[in-house]
Amino acid sequence: MNMPFELGIDQGCRRYGGKKFERKKFLILEEQKYRYQAAISDLSGCDIEFHAGHFDKAILKVRNWLVNEAGAKPEGPARIQQAYTNFQEWYYERQLASGASDEDIQHYPTKEMLTAMIEWNAAGRPVSFN
Repeated sequence: MNMPFELGIDQGCRRYGGKKFERKKFLILEEQKYRYQAAISDLSGCDIEFHAGHFDKAILKVRNWLVNEAGAKPEGPARIQQAYTNFQEWYYERQLASGASDEDIQHYPTKEMLTAMIEWNAAGRPVSFN
C-alpha cells in the first residue's frame, strides 16, 4: 500500500507545490487494469500503463515514457534489458568475490545497488567482473 501514499505525495506536489511543480509528470505502472481502483479511486482520467506482470512490457512502458517525457535516448527495450542483465551478472560476481553469499546479495539495500550501477556505468558497463 505504499503506492497510494507515494502517488498522493506526488499529486500534492504537482497540485499545491507552486509553479516549480505544476508541470511535474509521473508514470504510473500497474500489473492489472483497474486494480488500482480498489486502493485509489482519484486516478480516474489519468493515464496508467499496464504490464500484465511481464517485466519486458514494463521495460517498454518505462522506456517509452522516458523518451517521450524526459527526452531520454531512444534505445531499444531489448538493449536496455541486456544491459541490466549484464549489470546483474557483474554485480553478482563482484559481491561473491567480496565474500558475500547468495542470501547476502538478495538483501543488500537499494542504495548500495544504485551506487554499484553508477560504478558499473563509470567502468564502461563491463559484461563480467573479472
